[in-house]
Amino acid sequence: MGNDLVIVANRLPVDRVTLPNGETGWRRSPGGLVAAIEPVMRTHGGGVWIGWPGGTDQKLKPFEEDGLALVPLSMTQDEIEGHYEGFANGTLWPLYHDLVAKPEFHREWWDEYVKVNRRFAEKAADLAAKNATVWVHDYQLQLVPQYLRELRPDLRIGFYLHIPFPPAELFQQLPWRRQLLEGLLGADLVGFQLPGAAQNFVRLVRQRVGHKTHRDLVYLPDGRVVRAAAFPISIDAAGFEDLANSDQVVERAKALREALGSPRTIFLGIDRLDYTKGIYARLRAFGELIRDGHFDVEDAVFVQVAVPSREQVEQYRLLRDEIERLVGRLNGDLGRIGRPAISYLHTSYPREEMAALYRAADIMVVTPYRDGMNLVAKEYVACRVEDDGALVLSEFAGAADELRQAWLVNPYDINGMKTALLEAYQAEPKELTRRMRAMRKQIRQHDVKAWASSFMTELEDQVHTDHQKVVRPANRS
Repeated sequence: MGNDLVIVANRLPVDRVTLPNGETGWRRSPGGLVAAIEPVMRTHGGGVWIGWPGGTDQKLKPFEEDGLALVPLSMTQDEIEGHYEGFANGTLWPLYHDLVAKPEFHREWWDEYVKVNRRFAEKAADLAAKNATVWVHDYQLQLVPQYLRELRPDLRIGFYLHIPFPPAELFQQLPWRRQLLEGLLGADLVGFQLPGAAQNFVRLVRQRVGHKTHRDLVYLPDGRVVRAAAFPISIDAAGFEDLANSDQVVERAKALREALGSPRTIFLGIDRLDYTKGIYARLRAFGELIRDGHFDVEDAVFVQVAVPSREQVEQYRLLRDEIERLVGRLNGDLGRIGRPAISYLHTSYPREEMAALYRAADIMVVTPYRDGMNLVAKEYVACRVEDDGALVLSEFAGAADELRQAWLVNPYDINGMKTALLEAYQAEPKELTRRMRAMRKQIRQHDVKAWASSFMTELEDQVHTDHQKVVRPANRS
């Protein structure tokens, strides 16, 4: 008696916390993925979620948290260093983000990646009922679909990549390029954030693996057909809107403004502390605008929240030092007593505090060098319940495809970024409302539930069509 739906992701949707009584417990992770997948799990009679709980604890048994059945899959220290910190985040992450940092190619990392992917696939094969649906998520698990297909050819398998997929010129640097492509081809449907990523994948399969392709379809020698398509991920728009309208958040937003000295304009950045996010360049642009006399610290402040990330990795520690030095220098040069130019916070906040920051901020600045989607941009828009505020957005974030009314910038162009920040600062209320209203409509109509259900519907249709294609030649013979 297995499960009709199995979710396979690198992490479980919960974080370990210490409860008031001193015992260890679990708390739902803040990420949007849980909100997206929970309704899908409920419609499939519950289902089960396989993932790493963090740490190296080997003794964790399957458990239930907030109505979700969770199966922890532990990792050894070697696997964390080789698979997760190494191959996933030292090789694939920079390679898939346009080489913003230099990827490293180590055979030992690859061996750990293979080992962990195989174990995730074996666990999914054990837990899935006959003809079940398995939905595999993200770059840490790109070999799982193939291993799972070998173990359980009866399964319907979907894969979704949450980060960008690189152009052929970059992907081809990878020594294990063919193995990764074949790993993904174990799925019936491979989902990406943007159409260009799906096209990159199909082109690479044709060039590197040699399978026949037509538009978004790949034809495998065994008669199976794999589809690659874009499914731009989104947020729980209604949930954020309700939160932004709550008395608690409205009061907190007011208190935040007062704590910042009630400036005329609050600029806001909220990012994981990662070299792909472009934090350094945007703070530099803001500092230059103050230095040039366009803003004054009495009427404009930049609040930058940098959520701690991968702190055990040397590159991330160096990035933190670099940004903190810049903030110190800008505040020393440009700030006044009680009026820093930049309020910098290296911490993570619960959803309510994020909503209050979104409501308090007049201009949201989201300028990654490359991002699969960037849900912060969408969260900000959802929280602007009065159709005001401005979004300055990198054209290299997936969200730029949908949020066309933002001030779109090239994050490598500091002068261009300064111009956009200034335009947003000087924009008339009528112009801000026109832009924000259009973006809010887009977010409402394409929320996270629509994303999840469109992927699952497409997966069912794809398997159904695929079976018809396989049966037809057999009937002719």
